[in-house]
Order: sequence, then structure tokens, then C-alpha cells
Amino acid sequence: MHITTLHNRSYLRKVIGFFILLFLATNTLWAHDVTGELEKMSKSDAAFLYLQLGFTHILPLGFDHILFVLSLFLLSPRLKPVLYQATAFTIAHSVTLGLAMYQVITPSPKIVEPIIAISILYVAMENVFYPGLKKSRIGVVFLFGLVHGMGFASALGELGLPRNAYLTSLIMFNVGVELGQLAVILSAYFLFGKWFGQKPYYRNRIVIPLSVVIAIIAAYWTVQRVFFQ
Repeated sequence: MHITTLHNRSYLRKVIGFFILLFLATNTLWAHDVTGELEKMSKSDAAFLYLQLGFTHILPLGFDHILFVLSLFLLSPRLKPVLYQATAFTIAHSVTLGLAMYQVITPSPKIVEPIIAISILYVAMENVFYPGLKKSRIGVVFLFGLVHGMGFASALGELGLPRNAYLTSLIMFNVGVELGQLAVILSAYFLFGKWFGQKPYYRNRIVIPLSVVIAIIAAYWTVQRVFFQ
């Protein structure tokens, strides 16, 4: 009975901690105070919480990152090309996320956030004007991934990381982000890529219309973040 009670308490702490962090993802006023409370948790519990937080930072909270990943997928709906791009993106944002969280670099959100919007606009417009996947795209995705990593770091920095599990929580947050991105890719693949990707009308009826919508949203974000942030 005692073991069962301890297990239930541990599970309850995980659930409460997760919802606290999820709330803080959109309202970070008391982030560091609550993170101090989370330091009382075990390393494994903290790792699990930050894994969930990384995932929810993409799904459902990271609408801009969702649109970026979706834009990567649209042009070539086969899994292999998009996974190459996603790998380049992952390596890049992992580097800047780590550097920023260890305060090697201190990127300003006023610069990072507009560039993230511009990166979405660029990839969406490239989908519209270039019918095929260019070799330079992986390099472009890598460069934009560096910027997105700074954006992840800005969000995670507001929440903070527990000192007793700093590196573990950072790694698990990053893993959660990757799982969120993979979920976006697989969802897009099974929703329309698998069924329509090889159809002759795929580009005109799916790629271009969706990319134009994404570009309009990204252009709005760019103006908003440059002039009204």
C-alpha cells in the first residue's frame, strides 16, 4: 500500500508539473518561481516534464514552427527528402538552443522572432516559384534552423530549467521538439502527401494554394514583429 501511495504521489506531481509548465508556456510571469518548485522533483520526473513541454511547444502551441515544417514538406511530399531537411533543421536548432541556454550567445527576441517569420515566408514563396527541390535548400534550412533554435531558447529561457537536472531537461526539451516536428511531418504525409503527392494536380491544387496561405500569414507576422513587437 505504501509503494502504491508513493507511485500515485509521483504521478500526481508529474501531472501537476506538466500543466504548470504548459500554462507558463503562454504566461511566463511566475516561471522562475515555479521552476524552483520543480527542482524538488527527481531528475527522471523533470526529464519527462520537459519532454512533454518540448512537444507541446510545437503541438499545439508552436503555430509558426508548424507552418515552417509544413512548408518544408509541401514541395516534396516524400518522406526521405523532408527528413533530410528536418535533420539539417534539427542539427542547427540544437546547436543554437544549447549555446543560448548556456549563455554563450544571447540572441534578442526582437531580432529572432521577425527572422523566424521571414524564414517561413521565404520557404513558402520558394514552394510557389520553384517547382522542384533545389540542392541549396538544405543549406537554407540549416541557416534558418539556427534562428529557430534561438527562438526555442527564448521560450525555454523564460520558463527556466531546474538546476539539479539542467542538461537532462534541456536535452529532453529538444527531444520533445523533435517528436513534435515528426508528428507534423507524419500528419501531413498521411493526410495528403501519401494520397495526392504523385498526382499531376498536386502542385497546382495543394502546394501553391497552401503555400500562398502560409506566405500571407508569415508576411503578417513579419510586419507585426518588426513594427509592433
